[in-house]
Amino acid sequence: MNWESVAFDWNQARAFLATVDEGSLSAAARALGLTQPTLGRQVAALEEALDTVLFERVGRSLVLTQSGSELVEHVRTMCEAANRITLTASGQSQTIKGLVRITASDVMSAYILPPVVSTIHQLAPLIEIDIVAANDIRNLQLREADIAVRHVRPEQPELVARLVSESTGSLYASKSYLDQHGRPVTLDEASRHNFIGLGDNDRFMEIINPLGFSLNHGNFRVGSQSGVVAWELARSGHGLIVMSDVVAANAADMERVLPGMQPIMFPIWLTAHRELHTSRRIRLVFDLLADYLAEKMG
Repeated sequence: MNWESVAFDWNQARAFLATVDEGSLSAAARALGLTQPTLGRQVAALEEALDTVLFERVGRSLVLTQSGSELVEHVRTMCEAANRITLTASGQSQTIKGLVRITASDVMSAYILPPVVSTIHQLAPLIEIDIVAANDIRNLQLREADIAVRHVRPEQPELVARLVSESTGSLYASKSYLDQHGRPVTLDEASRHNFIGLGDNDRFMEIINPLGFSLNHGNFRVGSQSGVVAWELARSGHGLIVMSDVVAANAADMERVLPGMQPIMFPIWLTAHRELHTSRRIRLVFDLLADYLAEKMG
């Protein structure tokens, strides 16, 4: 390897990537626990080391140059490799032990999270994992959980949040239901079918009707506040349901309805208390979850 060709250090590359992901120098500095001038100097040092301009100022915003855009994925690969090194080294330490509570929706808890628990235990066998399946937003500040998987970004400034994925959901029904009631080909036809309620039907209609549906309370003849129960009701042939495409991909008895319709996008935020910066076990689980969800749900 030509060691002399590596003209910058990791902190400079990390500062650059954080600025790209967070959208501004101030937000990147907060994310890395640095002052804005320090982070700005690191980005400037990377530009000097590479002899290229990475950002341009447009008004009060930073915009990537063409050179910066071409560099992003290479630096992201470096970051992922650095994370793997840190996780492996940390996880192999027998001093990392104790309980970590993860709260997520019951659908996420039942169908998405179980495989990552095995990965966590391979790296840190002394960590205990408690998955709190709850569709309400658990309060991290009151220590009801250490890490939360949410679809909304928390507003509390003392919480650390990372957008790990933009996932998709679509409309599904069991093949037996569609064989009996017909396969709708238009939004109007779909609006005449039974839908599985997910607790707050009014809120669901506020979200889905602007997409072209015309649902009313008569469409909801059965439902449950539990997403897992609602999904099983749909699999049993009781009607249509909106479900994560990742979850539905593992159900051979389910069929996507209106396959030409654009999927519904929903963000996945990983959130923790600021103790994340000082607790090795929470940091380990948080980073493993972030990598897993980005790959699984992306």
